[in-house]
Amino acid sequence: MGQELSSIFQYEKKRLLWLIGITFAMILAFHYFELPYVEVQPLVFSDNKIPTSDSIRFRAANLPSESEMFNNMTTLKQENSTGQNAFEIVHETRTSEEKDSASRTGLISEPGRESNRSSGIDATDDSSTLVSNNGSVIEKAGNLSLSTYNDTISHSIIPTYLAPPLSPTKLSPNITPPMLSHDYEETDSEVDETLRTLQDDVNILDNDSSINSVPKGTKDSQIPVPKVTTISEMNELLLQNRASYSSMRPRWSSAVDQELLKARLEIENAPIINDVANLYAPLFRNISRFKRSYELMERTLKVYVYREGSKPIMHSPYLLGIYASEGWFMKQMEGSKQFVTKDPKKAHLFYLPFSSRMLEETLYVQNSHSSRNLIQYLKNYVDMIAGKHHFWNRTGGSDHFLVACHDWAPTETKRHMAKCLRALCNADVKEGFVLGKDVSLPETFVRSAQRPTRNIGGNKVSKRKTLAFFAGGMHGYVRPILLQHWENKDPDMKIFGTLPRSKGNRNYIQYMKSSKYCICAKGYEVNSPRVVEAIFYECVPVIISDNFVPPFFEVLNWESFAVFVLEKDIPNLKNILISIPQKRYLEMQMMVKRVQQHFLWHRSPVKYDIFHMILHSIWYNRVYTARAR
Repeated sequence: MGQELSSIFQYEKKRLLWLIGITFAMILAFHYFELPYVEVQPLVFSDNKIPTSDSIRFRAANLPSESEMFNNMTTLKQENSTGQNAFEIVHETRTSEEKDSASRTGLISEPGRESNRSSGIDATDDSSTLVSNNGSVIEKAGNLSLSTYNDTISHSIIPTYLAPPLSPTKLSPNITPPMLSHDYEETDSEVDETLRTLQDDVNILDNDSSINSVPKGTKDSQIPVPKVTTISEMNELLLQNRASYSSMRPRWSSAVDQELLKARLEIENAPIINDVANLYAPLFRNISRFKRSYELMERTLKVYVYREGSKPIMHSPYLLGIYASEGWFMKQMEGSKQFVTKDPKKAHLFYLPFSSRMLEETLYVQNSHSSRNLIQYLKNYVDMIAGKHHFWNRTGGSDHFLVACHDWAPTETKRHMAKCLRALCNADVKEGFVLGKDVSLPETFVRSAQRPTRNIGGNKVSKRKTLAFFAGGMHGYVRPILLQHWENKDPDMKIFGTLPRSKGNRNYIQYMKSSKYCICAKGYEVNSPRVVEAIFYECVPVIISDNFVPPFFEVLNWESFAVFVLEKDIPNLKNILISIPQKRYLEMQMMVKRVQQHFLWHRSPVKYDIFHMILHSIWYNRVYTARAR
């Protein structure tokens, strides 16, 4: 009898354990598949995910740690050759090229970083009022307006941990844009304090995220990046990333996922062609794939543009200066009848229409050396759209994209928008730029919104008597080295610091139009508008900027029309240039003229122009990183 009772007891015990196990498994499964339309009971959440309101609204998906954030990325977070973070460096004199309007006396290049900030923004309409440069008025647009950043913000800015208010507010008159003139200087101690404060800003905001985490993408795909990444090594990294990197698996299926996978198959099996109207095959990595991908983009791609967000940070394109690329793209993207859809279910991509230039100009507190409130504002925006819509949460933001040209954009977006496709002017492979996901945005200086291609072109080859030309302010560590070795040292090498002022910047422009090679030396950051300027004036660009990913790197064969010189080889610069055979130079100069069409803005977009090339690179990278459920 005792043995029988013992057997029954053991049997019932096993049944109970099985029941407990099954119940626990069901709870975990339900927790994993939290659906956007379901009110989940608190017991399903972990301690740090218990909702604070009766109605559950999803917030933006976020990566929980720095190591996890870069798990799918090619690049490692390492120190560059200056021993400082790229974002941190810019605060020494505001941005990498910010003083060049005075220092190079050039209207055509860096001046846009400050010259267009002296006048207030006064455009208004019936439903909105723009913020002036002194921060006295704010515009309401959609459902989101700027947070109130009051005069309690000082050198150490306290972030606002609430989502941006849904009604118009006023910015404190004490909050002004950062100092924009070339008079902005700091002592070494101030710079050191800036660097420490900026890093603290990022760390505090990273640790304070209230955003839920999501399933991560592929694992074990991190590829070590050498201290200095040459252009040939970038080519290899791009190929490796194509094979190893992919975005997170969608939480639920959508027809657009299959359309993207089908497009990828068609691109990879594109028929081989060598002659394409209005395209020059040697400029491209694979002209057949590019042509097929471009055709599919024109035929298939639909973009949903979020209407939420208030001006001037959102929906406020600025079309002049060296940050013009983000403004022109915003204007033409929002106005596109071909690509924009009002039905988000049909969208392959979602555009976050903010201006990194206006974010900095509107919210940065002069001399605060802190970007904490800028980062917080973007986080609040993502939280808001993720709570209002379910599109972000389906993919963790990997089908969302942003276009930002300000030097600080990589750091401002590296955490809460890390999974997004980021089109960045500051494309530094050592500072979180992910080859194969992120897009290198051309930094273009636009002097006339009515005639963006004014003064295009240059002298014919026979009238280009100068071997190499450079002029600019002494930003960063590369340019002083360049001048140390070559200023006034060789009549063939026209290497200057600041040029005398001239009407319309004629001196600078004429040097570019009459030189064989135009030196594009980095400032504080890797990017410079000189790269596109050289192409604009049909001068072969010589890029001296270690770890810089050139624009449209996914599709263009940059080595066919540009010269890349490592920073350590500056003393040997002339020998490198004169060793290039004349025949090879003529080929490169001809290719510069042919590639020029891909770097031009037009008031109305035209086929293969810069607007379509930016959009194509974003589309192309999404096609190659997309996954199905």
